[in-house]
Amino acid sequence: MNHAFVAALAEAGHTAESLAGHLGVHPKTVARWANPGHIPQSRHRATVASILGQHPDTLWPDAAHRREPVWFRPWVDIERDAVALRAFQLAWVPGLLQTEAYARVTLEWEALAPTKVEELVAARIARQSILVRECGPLFVAVLDEGVIRRQVGGRDLMAAQLAHLVSCAELPNLQLHVVPRDTAAYPGLNGPFMLAELPDGTRVGHVDSQARAQIIEQASEIATLERRWERLRGEALPRQRSLDLLKEAAASWT
Repeated sequence: MNHAFVAALAEAGHTAESLAGHLGVHPKTVARWANPGHIPQSRHRATVASILGQHPDTLWPDAAHRREPVWFRPWVDIERDAVALRAFQLAWVPGLLQTEAYARVTLEWEALAPTKVEELVAARIARQSILVRECGPLFVAVLDEGVIRRQVGGRDLMAAQLAHLVSCAELPNLQLHVVPRDTAAYPGLNGPFMLAELPDGTRVGHVDSQARAQIIEQASEIATLERRWERLRGEALPRQRSLDLLKEAAASWT
C-alpha cells in the first residue's frame, strides 16, 4: 500500500471518486495509485499532488528514481495503467517480451556508455512486471516472422529469446501471433506501433521511428492505427499455429 498517497487523500478530504472527477479519469485508475508500483501518468502527477497539497516525490518517490529515458516515461505510465495492450513489431522482439541478454545487445548497438546500457536494460526488464501481476493487462503481440529469424547476438542468445517467447505465449493474458514470411506486402511494413486501452476506455498509441517516438492521442490517428491493426492481424497466423512456428524457430537456433 502507498500509505503516503492514501493519507494525503484522506487529509485533503478526497476519495478516489472525487479525485477522479477532478482529473476526468475512472475512479479505478485513482484507486490503483494506492498500490506499490502504480505511478500516475506524468500529466496527472503534478495535478494530483497540487490538489492534495503535497509534492509529487512525496506521494510517489519511485518516480524520482526511474531508469527509463525521460522521453519514454509517459508511455511507461500508460502501460502501467492499461487494461489491454496491442503491439506490432516488424524487426525486434517487443521490449515487454525481451530477455535481458537480447535487450542488452539491442542497446549496445546505440553506442551508449556501459553503465547507461545496464541502466536501460534494468528499466526495460522492470516494465515486464505488468504482464505477471494480478489483473495484468491483456497483451496481444503480432510479430513479422523476420523478428524470429533474424539473428540478434549469437545463436545461443536467439535460442534463449525464442524459448522465452514460447513461455510468454502460454501465459493466459498474452497472445502471440506471427505474420509468415511468405506473406505479400501488408500494412505492417510501414513500421511498428503499440495501442493501449485505459480503464475508462481511452485508447492511446505509441509510434517509433529512427528519429523519435511519439504518443498518439488524436482520435482520427488512433482510428488509423486501429484499422491498420485489424488488417495486419488478419495476415497473422492463429494463436496455436503461431506457437508451433515459434517452437520450430526456437529449435532452429540450437
